[in-house]
Amino acid sequence: MNSDSMASKVPAVTLGFWIIKVLATTLGETGGDSVTMTMNLGYLIGSVIFLTALVVLVVLQILARKFNPILYWATIVASTTAGTTMADFADRTLQVGYSGGSLILLVCVLTVLGGWYWSTGSVSVGTVNTPKVEAFYWATITFSQTLGTALGDWSADGSLGYLGGALVFGTAIALVAATYFLTKISRVFLFWAAFILTRPLGATVGDFLDKPIDSGGLALSRPLASAVIAAIIVGCIWLIPQRGGRIHSSAMP
Repeated sequence: MNSDSMASKVPAVTLGFWIIKVLATTLGETGGDSVTMTMNLGYLIGSVIFLTALVVLVVLQILARKFNPILYWATIVASTTAGTTMADFADRTLQVGYSGGSLILLVCVLTVLGGWYWSTGSVSVGTVNTPKVEAFYWATITFSQTLGTALGDWSADGSLGYLGGALVFGTAIALVAATYFLTKISRVFLFWAAFILTRPLGATVGDFLDKPIDSGGLALSRPLASAVIAAIIVGCIWLIPQRGGRIHSSAMP
C-alpha cells in the first residue's frame, strides 16, 4: 500500500494548522459582517450565499482524491463565514438570543458527533477517509463554527468586551493545550474542544477589528480587514508545510 493511500484529505494537526485555523475564524467574522452589514444584504441572504459556497466546496472536497490545502482551507473559511451569518440570523433575526442560540447549536454539535460515533465507532479526524465520514466531519465543523460565533458574540457583547472575550477564550485554548501535554485525556476530545474554542476567539478578535470605537472596537474597514487576513492566510499556507494527516490503521478498508 503506497503512502498516498494512507493519507487523509484533511491536514495533519500541527501548530501551523491551529495558526491558520484562528486566522480563518477571524476572517469568517469580518467576511461575514462585510456581506451582512457593510453590504447591507442582511443575515438571511448572507447565510444563503455562504451556505451555498460551503455546500459546493464540501462536495469538491469529498470528490477530491487527495489533500489539497487551498481547497481545504477555502472550505474552512466558507464554514466560518456561514457560521457567522447563521449565528447572527438565529440570535438577532429570529431573536432566540445568545444563550438560546448557543444551547441549540451545542445540541446540534453533540447530535452530529453522536451520529458520527454511532455510525463509525469514532469521531477522530484520523478516520476521515470515506464520503460518509467526510460528511460527518464537515457537518460537525459547520455547527461548531456557528456555535463558536454565538459564544464569541455572547461574551463580547456582554460585560467582557472584545478584548476580554479574546483573553478568556485564548486562556481556555492554552489550558486545552496544557492538558494535551500534561495529561492522557482523550486526544479526540481535546481536538474538538480546541476546534470549537478557536471560533469564539476569532469572533471576538474580528469584532474588535471592525466594530465602532465607541463600542470598544477599532472601526477598521471590514472588507479591507478581510482582504488583509485572507492574504495572511494564503501566505501561511504557502510558507507553512501542508500535508494530509495519517489515516488510523483501524479506518483503512
